[in-house]
Amino acid sequence: MNLLIDSGNTSTKAAIYQYGKAITFFKPFSFEEIEKIKLNYSISRVIISSVNKDYDTLKASLPDSLECIILTSDTPLPVRVNYSTPQTLGPDRIAAACGAHLHYPDQHCLIIDAGTCITYDFLHRTEGYLGGSISPGIEMRFKALNAYTSRLPLLQKTIRTPLTGKNTEQSILSGVLNGVLQEAKGIITEYQLLYNPLKIIVTGGDTDFFETNLKPTIFAIPNLVFDGLNSILEYNVHKV
Repeated sequence: MNLLIDSGNTSTKAAIYQYGKAITFFKPFSFEEIEKIKLNYSISRVIISSVNKDYDTLKASLPDSLECIILTSDTPLPVRVNYSTPQTLGPDRIAAACGAHLHYPDQHCLIIDAGTCITYDFLHRTEGYLGGSISPGIEMRFKALNAYTSRLPLLQKTIRTPLTGKNTEQSILSGVLNGVLQEAKGIITEYQLLYNPLKIIVTGGDTDFFETNLKPTIFAIPNLVFDGLNSILEYNVHKV
C-alpha cells in the first residue's frame, strides 16, 4: 500500500492507494498519525508533496522503515516538464499534471486546480507540461475585499449568484463568483483556440463550484493530485 501526503497552503491531506485505487482518505491529516496508520494498514511506501514545509522536517517525521519520496523538481516523473524554472514549480502542480496524464494519456489537457489559488496548467500531448498561470482563489478574493476596504463585509462562496447584485452583499458575490467564472471561461477559450481537442479537468477544494457552473465543458476529478502522486510513486518503484 502507498501512503500519499499532500501538504498545501491551508491544510494537509493524505490518502492510501492500493493497485492504483484509493482505499481511504485522511482530511485533515497530521504527521503524528503515521504510526497509527501503520498499525491499521500495510504501508510500504510514502510520497510527500509539500508547498510549505522543509524537506528535512518531513523526512524526520517518518519512520525509518518506510521508503519515502519527497516530490521535488529532481524527482523522476512519468511526464516531461518544460518549465523555465522547475525548481520554483509547486509540487502540487506537478502532481496534478501527472494525474491528468494518467487519466488522459496522449491528449492535450488544461488543469484547473481551484484551491487557495486557482492554477491553470497546460499539459501538451507530446511535449509534456508547459506551464500555466496562477490567480487568487475564491476565498482569497473575498478576504482581499474585506481586508483592503473599510466597509465591505467578509462573505463566503455560494454555488450560484445573480449577475446584477441589488445590495452590497450580492454585488460582492457577483463580482467575485461571476468574475472567477468569466476568467475560467476566457482562459479555456484561449487554450481551445490553440489546442483542439482539449480535455479540461477541474480539481481542488472549489471543484463543486466549477463543476456546477461550467458543465458540460469540464471533467471534475477531485482527487487528481493524489492520483498523480500515486503514479509518480509507482513510476519510481518500477523505474529502479
